[in-house]
Amino acid sequence: MKYIIDSYGWIEYLNGSLVGEKINKILKENHEIYSVQISIAEVVSKIKRKNGNTEIAYNSIISNSKIIELTPKMLKEAGLLHAETRKKIENFGLVDAMLIIVARNISAKILTNDSHFKNFKEAIFL
Repeated sequence: MKYIIDSYGWIEYLNGSLVGEKINKILKENHEIYSVQISIAEVVSKIKRKNGNTEIAYNSIISNSKIIELTPKMLKEAGLLHAETRKKIENFGLVDAMLIIVARNISAKILTNDSHFKNFKEAIFL
């Protein structure tokens, strides 16, 4: 199975929460794990603001997942999805749209507990 771990998932993993334990279990199984480049920045920022170890955060993502670079076409699709979804979900993020587009393009599921994904079949809630 192909999975994309979103920023929420990585932060929970790093915090060792119950959701993080589920992510850890999935990482130990035989799955293809992906992250989107911008998630690295989101996670590092969050960890830095909490005075955590940003090197551990960075290395955890890099060593446990393949990093996806978005193509210009994917970015265009994400922009369109973002604009359309914002009509229904006011605070839907552009990064969330990017993750959905990547999931669609590589036939993967997004591992998350972020409520912004609740109406998207690409999400698996932990």
